[in-house]
Amino acid sequence: MTWNRFQQYLCHCPELGLWLDYSRMQFDDDYLNRMEPALQKAFSAMQALERGAIANPDENRMVGHYWLRAPELAPTNEIRQEIVTTVDRIESFTAAIHAGTITAPGNRLFKKLLVIGIGGSALGPQFVADALGSCTDKLVPFFLDNTDPDGMDRVFGQINDLSDCLVLVISKSGSTKETRNGMLEAKAAWQRAGLDFSKQAVAITGAGSELDSLATTEGWLDRFPMWDWVGGRTSVTSAVGLLPAALQGLDIRALLKGAQICDQVTRSTIISFNPAALMALMWHHATGGSGSKDLVMLPYKDRLLLFSRYLQQLIMESLGKQLDLDGKEVNQGLSVYGNKGSTDQHAYVQQLRDGVHNFFVTFIEVLQDRTGNSIEVDPGVTSGDYLFGFLYGTRKALSENGRESMTITVEKLDAATIGALIALFERTVGLYASLININAYHQPGVEAGKKAASAVLELQKKVQNWLAEHPDQTDAAEIAQHLAAPDETETVYAILRRLQAR
Repeated sequence: MTWNRFQQYLCHCPELGLWLDYSRMQFDDDYLNRMEPALQKAFSAMQALERGAIANPDENRMVGHYWLRAPELAPTNEIRQEIVTTVDRIESFTAAIHAGTITAPGNRLFKKLLVIGIGGSALGPQFVADALGSCTDKLVPFFLDNTDPDGMDRVFGQINDLSDCLVLVISKSGSTKETRNGMLEAKAAWQRAGLDFSKQAVAITGAGSELDSLATTEGWLDRFPMWDWVGGRTSVTSAVGLLPAALQGLDIRALLKGAQICDQVTRSTIISFNPAALMALMWHHATGGSGSKDLVMLPYKDRLLLFSRYLQQLIMESLGKQLDLDGKEVNQGLSVYGNKGSTDQHAYVQQLRDGVHNFFVTFIEVLQDRTGNSIEVDPGVTSGDYLFGFLYGTRKALSENGRESMTITVEKLDAATIGALIALFERTVGLYASLININAYHQPGVEAGKKAASAVLELQKKVQNWLAEHPDQTDAAEIAQHLAAPDETETVYAILRRLQAR
């Protein structure tokens, strides 16, 4: 790679303290010009989205996560006011918790925070908490993000004393089974400890939902809104992400500002100035616009460990679609995996360099090592210098073997930077979705999985009822035949094995 190519294909956004180096993607020099018409069409679709067009036709919903950090862009005064009021309420509630105006049992300060959610209601808050948290957090966060009983017991054991733990239950509908189960398990744990769960609980949910009604009836501490125009995977700059972050003691205004500035930058229709547009084009180039290669995320910063996990949902739930906007079967998607550098150099980088060539890489570099000074571990060399060396060495080793990569560089890792990174990938996903002609804002596959799970549980109830009347008959095929479900014999066998172990 030549110096001229590096200079030509380096996008610097001083407003964000961010650089995008896409010079090691192996596109030809005319590629950006050829893609210009398609990208301008994607810009138009994004503009319509931000103006309030119906983007989720399955549920007749707008998609307004961009309004969360720029309420003045919302299509109605009501939405604008709701956004502003909610952020103000988050700050006032948080201030009352931190000051001890709202207290735990025995007039004690809350010291811990349990967040109960699933998918975007957990991944976003977890990522932000891990990226920005420290030993001086106002409230130490814990998460229930699954319906695994052993996992829940483990979290309750880590919390230990529940009496100074505030609980956030996050569910738009209030009927999401994993979140509901986590709430019921938490209620049982509080009851075993002789505590009143409702005096330590807060709901983040849709107005009039099952959870909203429950929190009102039981007199929970407070309720915050989830709007139908914010999808779970893009909800981190709503109350879903802002309330836990604020309670932890993080600067939510800075996070919102970083996202807002990134939104402004990535609205530019001049491709070379727009890092989201450039990343979307590189995704299209690398995969042929068909998801033929995986995206490997390699952040060289421990605090970004959960970023790839967060991006898995944002990208794969948004882009993994069977049909395009014209109803044509396309089976689109973009698989995402990753951990962190330089750890991965001792794990799967060997395959990335020498093995199957089914991926492209996005490195993330943070220029500031730490807030204080670093010792020298070798003459003139710090631990952070080694991290820098490993990043650029790995990038070079991959490039020499024909492996493509981009590098995102940021000056430092703070709340504004995290907000900017979140917004950068949200915009990239939206633009790329337009390039490949799919709808990024619905998720029919997720709903299909939920329906299938409900059918399994209904069958389990029938099996249990059959066993109660015929305790000696435990042959899966026979039971399935009696239940008029011969095609579900395998599932009946799994249910019997499960019941025996339970």
